[in-house]
Amino acid sequence: MSATTSPDASPDAYAATDRTVPTRARERASYDREVVHAILDEGYVCHLGFIRGGAPVVLPTLYGRVGESLYVHGSTGSRPLRTAAAERPGDEEPGLPVCLTVTHVDGLVLARSAFHHSINYRSVVVYGTARPVIDPVDRAAALDALVDHVLPGRAADSRRANAKELAATAVLRLDLAEVSAKIRTGGPDDDPEDVALPYWSGVLPVAPAYGAPVPADDLAPDTPVPGYLIRH
Repeated sequence: MSATTSPDASPDAYAATDRTVPTRARERASYDREVVHAILDEGYVCHLGFIRGGAPVVLPTLYGRVGESLYVHGSTGSRPLRTAAAERPGDEEPGLPVCLTVTHVDGLVLARSAFHHSINYRSVVVYGTARPVIDPVDRAAALDALVDHVLPGRAADSRRANAKELAATAVLRLDLAEVSAKIRTGGPDDDPEDVALPYWSGVLPVAPAYGAPVPADDLAPDTPVPGYLIRH
């Protein structure tokens, strides 16, 4: 997969910024929208970083993508969501400055030297301000997107959140504006003088695997397994 750098935003690519241009291995960076979307859509868990009380905090959480926006959710009592919803002085909108990351490990790269061991990976980094989703219709749609991101088709095949559950749940939206992907593929980069060493060198692929669905203990015996589970 080729890596590209785009100085300006376009329908096909995000703009490169000082924060999204890697300091090392710049040739692995990509700002292509389809590449970024594909990496995000394949993941389940993101890491959400922000400043709390003057110190950095990074939390793992589920996310979902709708177009050019990412959504994360949590309890209305959680500190990051309360911080994001807090009023700001003047005309500044509520929001929480964040850095969100998603990473896939595709292979363990084993070189002849310990120094050149690596991993093949695909990652996305997003910078921006996460803002609360207030409109009830938009919030319900975002929660559906979060469920469907984990398993497409599940939102329509489950009870939607009721008023009490919606009141206890906050949703943040992070727009995909300052974003980049970084990708490593291929084999080890052994030094020429190490090629004759008697050590195995290559790549051990890594890929997720899904097991057979395990029904709940109280599931009625005649409840069919949904087709979207069989596909996995």
